[in-house]
Amino acid sequence: MVRHVKELVAQFFLSAIGIYIISLLMPEFYIDNIFTAVFFTFIILFQTLLIWPLLLKWTKRFLFISYLIGSFLLSVFILWLTDILLSGVIVSGWGLITAPLAINLVSAIIIVVLKIDDDDIYVRSTYYELRRRMEKSRSIDKPGFIFIGIDGLSEKVLKTAIENGAMPTLAGWIKDGSHKIKGWETDFSSQTGAGLAGILHGCNRDIPAFRWVDKSDNNRIVSANGIGDAPKIQERISDGKGLLSVNGAAIVSLFTGDSEDNILVFSKLKKTSQLYSESWSAAYSKPFNLAHIAVLFLLEIMLDIKCRYRQWRKKIHPRLTKNRLAYFFARAGTNVFLQEISTYMVIGSIIAGEKDTVYTTFLGYDEIAHYYGVSDQESFNILKRIDRQICRIDSANKYSKRPYHICIFSDHGQSKGATFKQCYGVSLDELVQKLLPEKERVYLDVNPNRSHFSQVSVISSQSLRNKLKNSFKRDDQKDAKVIVLASGNVGLIYFTNWKHRLTSEEIEQSYPNLISGLLDHEGIEFILVNSQQYGPIVLSSRGKYYLESDKVEGKNPLAKFGGNAASQLRRTDSFNYVPDVMVMSRYDQEKDEVAAFEDLIGSHGGIGGDQTKPFIMHPAKWNLNDEPIVGAEQVYKVLKNKIGILTI
Repeated sequence: MVRHVKELVAQFFLSAIGIYIISLLMPEFYIDNIFTAVFFTFIILFQTLLIWPLLLKWTKRFLFISYLIGSFLLSVFILWLTDILLSGVIVSGWGLITAPLAINLVSAIIIVVLKIDDDDIYVRSTYYELRRRMEKSRSIDKPGFIFIGIDGLSEKVLKTAIENGAMPTLAGWIKDGSHKIKGWETDFSSQTGAGLAGILHGCNRDIPAFRWVDKSDNNRIVSANGIGDAPKIQERISDGKGLLSVNGAAIVSLFTGDSEDNILVFSKLKKTSQLYSESWSAAYSKPFNLAHIAVLFLLEIMLDIKCRYRQWRKKIHPRLTKNRLAYFFARAGTNVFLQEISTYMVIGSIIAGEKDTVYTTFLGYDEIAHYYGVSDQESFNILKRIDRQICRIDSANKYSKRPYHICIFSDHGQSKGATFKQCYGVSLDELVQKLLPEKERVYLDVNPNRSHFSQVSVISSQSLRNKLKNSFKRDDQKDAKVIVLASGNVGLIYFTNWKHRLTSEEIEQSYPNLISGLLDHEGIEFILVNSQQYGPIVLSSRGKYYLESDKVEGKNPLAKFGGNAASQLRRTDSFNYVPDVMVMSRYDQEKDEVAAFEDLIGSHGGIGGDQTKPFIMHPAKWNLNDEPIVGAEQVYKVLKNKIGILTI
């Protein structure tokens, strides 16, 4: 306690000094001397504690458009009021905007200099903000459940991070015996759409990849995280009995798990009413939130520039060399904005103690590993930051009126390797184009930057949705006879002149060079097609696997992919929306590397490597047996069973 008081006092006076230095450097923010700076810092603190809650009470209903902008406007008001109350302080023009940003930058620097471990302070501040809400709630003996998803983290990389000290919180859980790690095997489509649909709703049928073509709907490209597509997918897979259906909350997720309380969930982004919820509006109660996040946002961009330089200087290969301007914002969005929201909301839910089940996703590792590699230094750095957020969430348990079990899992892993283009000098669409008649147009959609933050940042209006709907099919897509999509090392080829899925015989007749040309390419491991005579067949340059009869001719194309590969492909082949030709790029078993069709060096979507080997880190008391868990739907059954047993 004494140490915390000393830290707070030191932080206060160093903040005053820092603010005074800022006033000397900024022409539109003036403080006449250091003593005035101390009074300025005190008045800001005083207003934050007393005036801010009153402002919040009367304005939070009007801040639903963007809690960041609304919070920032309240911060500007407090700064303006301080300017009026205190002589010797002048804030004018752009100073009202830049001063809050600069003040938060100073605070961030001071925390680093003093090496303040502010995790407990962070949690306690949330506790005090929700204290009144807690007084109205009652103590509950039965436990609640916090499910945390770490997107894209394989069991192998998790264990490496624990061993090398990158995740000390999780390492402590393993050491003291409170938690255990159990690996599981994904479905063939090892990506978030299929993973979370299965885990949260117990159903991931008809999701062959992250993006696919609906031939019955005018060859429309469907995306698992599309603003208009995600709600339709959830409606199809939901039976109302999802993982979070009983008094649950979903925070930063692709699907709801049938929760009624949803914050930044893709399948509910159309409904701005979610921003009126009490749990969401609690986020407004942190003053200067926009300034704080904006500073972290800018620092994250600077960090990415540093990482790119490090990989260039050390000549790390494989690496991505293109100028990825959009990635700056995607990275900062996932590692700052969404991460802050996830942590704050989960802590608030634990302290309030009202929810039986809560789920959130940390997206940062998946985003970093895509661009820097699954085991790059930067990938472990983001895992260290995620571990700290988990530590804060765990610390909230001591302030709650009920116990919460914490279970951490991943929806898939990632596999390493240079891209298909880097390995073979040609992209998948270019390869397909060469194998088609000269006048046949190919449309390619393998944009990796649409995976996470780009669509979270937009809350659509009806007019925007209509605009997107009308402009969705670009001219080059309308003119194309062939659409090529990709999910990691899986390629999907659709022929748009036919409403049905073509058989291999029909493909051979219309495009005689395609199948043989794909199989002859050294970068293609196998393809999946449907034969009119034999049913689904897996073809490689050295052999055939007849999935219907389970017979093999020549060398087994699936030999290196484990015992479940055939059944997983058989299941995928039965889906609606399965492509006319599904293509798997090569898997180098010796190097444990795949070649992604997307511009990513850490990838997932098919099979081969760690992309199919995620994990569940569960309370040791759950006693999960040694039987293998195969498929996301099976994970749902396991977790649902534990919720049912422990809440009786």
